[in-house]
Order: sequence, then C-alpha cells, then structure tokens
Amino acid sequence: MKRILTGLLIFGLTIQSYAQITELPEIEIVGVNYKYLDAAGEADVAEPVKMLQRRAATFDLKNSEYYQDEYDTYFISFFIPEGKILASYDRDGKLLRTAEKFKDIALPRAVAEAVAKRFPGWTIAEDVYLVNYHEAKGASKKYKLLLENGDKRMRIKTDEKGNFL
Repeated sequence: MKRILTGLLIFGLTIQSYAQITELPEIEIVGVNYKYLDAAGEADVAEPVKMLQRRAATFDLKNSEYYQDEYDTYFISFFIPEGKILASYDRDGKLLRTAEKFKDIALPRAVAEAVAKRFPGWTIAEDVYLVNYHEAKGASKKYKLLLENGDKRMRIKTDEKGNFL
C-alpha cells in the first residue's frame, strides 16, 4: 500500500514537470472615440440613446464597405426608430462631430423634476433630445418639450440638468 501511494506521488509530480509553457501574443486595446462617449454620454440618459451612441463610437470605418483611401472625411448615419445620429469621421476612423436627434424618449430625472416644479398641472406631450458634438468644443445637449394643460400648449427648452433656456 505504501509503495502504491509513493508511486502515485512520484507519477503525479513527473506529469506536472512535462507541462507546456505557451506564450500568447500581446493584444493592444485602443479606445479611439472615448472623448465622444465622455462628452455625449450621461448616466441618466435613455437606453436607446446610449445604445446608438456606443454604436457610433465603436464603428470601424476602415473595415466598412464605405472606406476608400482617397477621402479625408466620411459621413455615416445611424438610425433606430427612436432617433438618428449623423456622424463625421476622419480617414483614421476618429469621430470628429455628430448631430443627434431622438424623439419621445425617457427624460432624465433632473429635467422631469424641473418641468414638474416650474409648470405644475402641465403634462409633457412630446419631447425631442438634441445633441451636437464637436471634437474641439465638446457636446451641447438640450431637450425641446411640448407641454399641454387641457387645450393650452407650450413649447420649452431645457439643458440636460433641467435649466431652462
């Protein structure tokens, strides 16, 4: 019995000594359009907006069917039923600017609370979320809202923090 255990122990140690050591190639992860996501994205924005903005930020221009070496700027459109993004890329795939428009999406809490506080008794009938991003200037975000109270209608504009414009 003692010989069997000793034999198994020696056998177990010799198997480990023959294990292969493999080296994998290094992978470099590059976030090309992280500035866009930092400027245009916010935590309280609706999920369809986040999804389409991520799609525009991760778009691989060089491997797309639209890429040709002769052009310096590319305009690519992204659509979903809730909205659209027109994005401008340089020849390296860097996102230069966007024009975004989303209709009837969930409003951020700050905007909804600011409207309810300033206009009690009014309801939000329609909303449009507009984002304009420029590489050098950052992003400007605003909401255009149509308020209704019975047969009265009013249009207002706010920024993403609920400040009225």
